[in-house]
Amino acid sequence: MSPTLGILGAGRVGTAIARQALRAGYDVAIAASGDPAAIELIVEVMAPGARAVTAAEAARASDLVVLAVPLNRYATLDPGMFTGRVVVDAMNYWAETDGHVPALEAARSSSEMVAGHLAGARVVKTLNHIGYHDLEMDHAPAGAPARRALAVAGDDDAARARAMELIDRLGFDAVDAGPLAAGAALEPGTEIFTGWFDRPGLEEQLELARAATVR
Repeated sequence: MSPTLGILGAGRVGTAIARQALRAGYDVAIAASGDPAAIELIVEVMAPGARAVTAAEAARASDLVVLAVPLNRYATLDPGMFTGRVVVDAMNYWAETDGHVPALEAARSSSEMVAGHLAGARVVKTLNHIGYHDLEMDHAPAGAPARRALAVAGDDDAARARAMELIDRLGFDAVDAGPLAAGAALEPGTEIFTGWFDRPGLEEQLELARAATVR
């Protein structure tokens, strides 16, 4: 059976991830905050082959769940839906659109705030440091020279490995960034977020970020 990917968010990011996942052989379920009927046409047009479902169904029936909603809505998510699930945090904090959220601005990393809210979930950070259009333009088969790399940060080793498998299947080299706190190096304004790196380049950037935190 094909692995199932649940995606919360039917916007540009969520549907781009869905299209790439469908090409990679995933069964894709997309949810928004309300009735699935409200996004059926969007899903049909933007990610043909994916299914519009409720958020609970996307979380319950999926091997991995991607959060691709505005970050300022993370606190509205029901933690109980994600207990035991591998949750990929693909969200970014944009004060211009999210509004100023003092707790997020003071946090060591936004993903740690998300993980704190989704107690019981196995949260990993990835897919936030690539543009939705680049997901479909930059992917390449495994072993391709200078294949673009994406980092994966998370405190759960098995969850991190699952997310790295997803990244590889989507067409990118997956680089282990270590604990979830390392996700701060992937956020807007960082070299990794704004740059394009293959595996050696991304590993170098992650090492520079680690060194900066211990100074």
